[in-house]
Amino acid sequence: MKKIILTVFSLTICVVGSSQEIPQALSLQEAIDFALENNRTAKNAQRDIEAAKKQKWETIATGLPQISASVDYNKWLQQQLALIPAEFFGGNPGEFTEIAFGTKQSLNATVIVNQKIFDGSYLVGLQSAKVFLEISKNAKEKTDLEVRKAVINAYGNVLLAEESVTILERNVAVLEKNLDETTKIYENGLGEEESVEQLQITLSSIKSNLSNTERLKNLAYKMLNINLGINLDANIQLTDNLNSLTSQNMVLSLLDADGNIEQTVDYKIAANDKVSKELLLKLEKSKALPTLNAFLNAAYDGYNDNFNFLQKEQDWLGSSLLGVKMNIPIFSSLGRSAATQRARINLEKAKEDLTETEQKLKLQIETAKSEYKFAIEDYQNKKDNLSLAERIEKKNEIKFFEGISSSFDLRQAQTQLYTSQQELLQSMLDVINKKAALETVLNEIPKN
Repeated sequence: MKKIILTVFSLTICVVGSSQEIPQALSLQEAIDFALENNRTAKNAQRDIEAAKKQKWETIATGLPQISASVDYNKWLQQQLALIPAEFFGGNPGEFTEIAFGTKQSLNATVIVNQKIFDGSYLVGLQSAKVFLEISKNAKEKTDLEVRKAVINAYGNVLLAEESVTILERNVAVLEKNLDETTKIYENGLGEEESVEQLQITLSSIKSNLSNTERLKNLAYKMLNINLGINLDANIQLTDNLNSLTSQNMVLSLLDADGNIEQTVDYKIAANDKVSKELLLKLEKSKALPTLNAFLNAAYDGYNDNFNFLQKEQDWLGSSLLGVKMNIPIFSSLGRSAATQRARINLEKAKEDLTETEQKLKLQIETAKSEYKFAIEDYQNKKDNLSLAERIEKKNEIKFFEGISSSFDLRQAQTQLYTSQQELLQSMLDVINKKAALETVLNEIPKN
């Protein structure tokens, strides 16, 4: 019993020790680094690289010596008979005697060694395996770029929701104070009921937005958890804030970055596709070449009427054979020619796709730069607009309580302020996201 308890305890320690450690607090860069190791899509992309390495060795191994062995056991349930002229055994001419050749049981053990000497398709296969490994690495790079961008977007959405909740709660507190003061003024006969109702409408709308934003914040956290590769309901704390990230992501020098198209992952993928089509063309051409293989067979045969093959007295007959086999393709009814032409057509398509990818990437880079520049300009504009909206709202609030402005004017100023607040938050998020999009298309990820 003691051994059982110790075994269970040891297994429990192993399971706990190997379980994923979820961080309690994460900066944006820490979230990115964590996701690149734990995001499920990123992990599968890494597994694809490992699988490609194994496939490369699979291809190499086909050109190395192949050894196989076989053991065959045969037993006649009813032994085959042959007819022999009876006169061979002193019988009458024209008559036949039934006779069985061989033993009732036999056992054969064979070892075969095969070795390729020349095969054009094998040489092409080696090159293709290397290209396939490069394709898997490019796919991993592409996945990491997309995971990074997704984490930045998700992290930003959480911060946006957090800031929105804080602002809305502050707005609710201010409105409740205004409503309380306006209600007292109305109850003392110094104001109109419409002023109270206007504030009630505004307060109700803001409270509704607050409830919805809190729900969106919960969903934003779940989306971030998915991108991080952790449990959907895990509790994490974000250490960065929207203001600091916005300042850090306003890098005007990025707008002057030279887009080296050939270093972008999308170009590499298209270029690898072209190389793979070239190899497929070489493969079809190689099928017209002869193949040369060598083989070595070694066998032992045993014969007996009874199953005595495991006895020392059993006699074994050994044999061995060394040979070379050449296959020469002569005529395929133009099948190989058609396959070669089809491969050449696919290569031409891949060349066109590479050119189109290059043109599209240039356009994507220019578009991403334009959107990033606009995001920075829009942020500065929204920042100025918020300052103006705050001053206008403050003035209208003072005028309203002094009785020289209507509740409608105050509500309009408040609505304008609340809109400006949300627009500023969204512009801050756009700066972060547009920079991430530009870095992704440029394939220029800052090293941290």
